[in-house]
Amino acid sequence: MPAVASSTIDPFAASTGGAWARGGVRVERVDRLPANGSHCTTPHFRIFSDDSGLTIRHRYSTADISDEITTTVADGLATADSGGGQDIFETAMTGIVASCADDPIQAWIAFYQNSIRRLEDGTAAFAPVHEHAESLITGNRVLDVGSCFGFFPLRLAAAGTTVVASDLNAGTMRLLETVAPRLGRPLETAVFDAAAIALPPSSVDTVTALHLVEHLTPASALAVLDDALRVARTRVVVAVPFEAIPTECYGHQQVFDLGSLTELGHAVVRAHPDVRASVHEYHGGWLVLDR
Repeated sequence: MPAVASSTIDPFAASTGGAWARGGVRVERVDRLPANGSHCTTPHFRIFSDDSGLTIRHRYSTADISDEITTTVADGLATADSGGGQDIFETAMTGIVASCADDPIQAWIAFYQNSIRRLEDGTAAFAPVHEHAESLITGNRVLDVGSCFGFFPLRLAAAGTTVVASDLNAGTMRLLETVAPRLGRPLETAVFDAAAIALPPSSVDTVTALHLVEHLTPASALAVLDDALRVARTRVVVAVPFEAIPTECYGHQQVFDLGSLTELGHAVVRAHPDVRASVHEYHGGWLVLDR
């Protein structure tokens, strides 16, 4: 699941009259979409480019925005051949959300409320992943690494689990820390590299890494799982998408199938003989590491 991950993007930067800009990307909220001249045509937005950069005009409102629009935006940018990869995608998503209201915090709260509702009523595409991940947790203290927007930690917080959401990007954690109390789901946040977790050994029951390791090189993925096992008393839960090629705009660096995920588990066990690894498929792949 994508995120506003670039450290240079301020999610709280306000729009002026529905217009938001960063670098070479300008986002404008409009009542009516232009009929032509766009590199991409969808019911909700158009993408234009010229020598000055990329312009996105959209008619999303606070009632429309949720994590579900990320696929539409990613596909639109690919159709427009924006060429910017993950940074352009993250900038576009931030601009679309922030420009939906004059107060960016209110826009983000609407984004979170809409996303959580669809994730928890089962209508979001990612809903089965969160439901399955929750079923695999042991104990009552969880660390989620690479939390992105933090929808999964928010789900656990609502269920009464003590959860720490973490990410390398301070901006996303500041966003989560700001909206979580307003959603009635307070939780802890932390900023650190998932390969250097700033927690003591055996300090949580379960570590979850949902759709994180595909963003990493194989060596970095092993380093992340090594440190996750250091801080987990009982279990590490890893979820990955199965895809044919890495999705560039999401920042994916490797792809997985059951065979390659099983080999990743074998590599972890070779380094940690006291660990048992199991792999299964459910809306993607799952690697569960147990002590």
